Amino acid sequence: MVQSGSHPPDPRRAWLAWGTVCVIWGTTYLAIKVALTTIPPFLIGGLRYLTAGAILGGVLWIRGDRVPSRPMWPGFLLLGLLMFGVGNGGVVWAEVWIDSGLAAVVIATTPFWMVGVEALLPHGERLTWRHVAGLLIGFLGIVLLVGPSLARGGGHASRTIAGVVALQLACAGWAAGSAYGKRHAARVSPGMSAAAQMLCGGVVMLAAATVHGEWAQLRFSGASTTALVYLTLAGSIAAFAAYIYALAHLPVSIVSLYAYINPIIAVALGTLLLGEAFDVRMIVAIAVILVGLAVVSWARRAPLPSPARDDTRAPRAASSR
Repeated sequence: MVQSGSHPPDPRRAWLAWGTVCVIWGTTYLAIKVALTTIPPFLIGGLRYLTAGAILGGVLWIRGDRVPSRPMWPGFLLLGLLMFGVGNGGVVWAEVWIDSGLAAVVIATTPFWMVGVEALLPHGERLTWRHVAGLLIGFLGIVLLVGPSLARGGGHASRTIAGVVALQLACAGWAAGSAYGKRHAARVSPGMSAAAQMLCGGVVMLAAATVHGEWAQLRFSGASTTALVYLTLAGSIAAFAAYIYALAHLPVSIVSLYAYINPIIAVALGTLLLGEAFDVRMIVAIAVILVGLAVVSWARRAPLPSPARDDTRAPRAASSR
């Protein structure tokens, strides 16, 4: 029963928020590819997440959200390293070598890594035959996707291997961070948790950029600057807010479907705007991977978050791609 003076949530706003998540997180792969034209990989993540974390944390602090206490920060630092340094950093590095659409499809296999990590941990969720079936189907999809490139050999094969390895490291980092966050929840709001993780992740990636000598390579063009601003404001702040709103007003099973839509949007944009390769084999491979993801999610009886993904308990990983 609705209390006097209050109004029930507008379902249209919830669906609009969900659609916003699908579109924005599906477009971030294209934005990363554009930003890479003049901005080195670690600097993209470092500048993006440090700025986004500062803006989001500042707004929430002004609104009265509690700032994490000093004992919480080591946990946020570890999550920032795993989720953003390894997770997002791996995606950006992969796009140096492979197409943005291909990166989005391969990164959709993150739930497979999450199932595997959970199975290895004490008191984690055990593997079932449905889990195994989903993993095998997903692996078959990856083979269909990248197999022809590897069979050709040469420099193209080397770049494909490097990109896929970077993406699998990204998946592993995200899965490990998710498992850690699930077991070490801090008492702050989801938004403040995300801000803290972004700040820590930004610091980690800027440190990596400094060690790697990326500052000397940094240049800004109109396109790359626009892409970086888009990744910061839309990909890391607006989409996160929309995701939290959608989670609050729609079933998790519905919200999680963005993981199936993001790769389709990324592939379409990469093909239309960047001229990336697209053929029937890629359609079949994408379908097979998404079927594997569906089987794994069904086996868990609750949809798995994908690498663009947030939780309502902190300091679980903030979702941002």
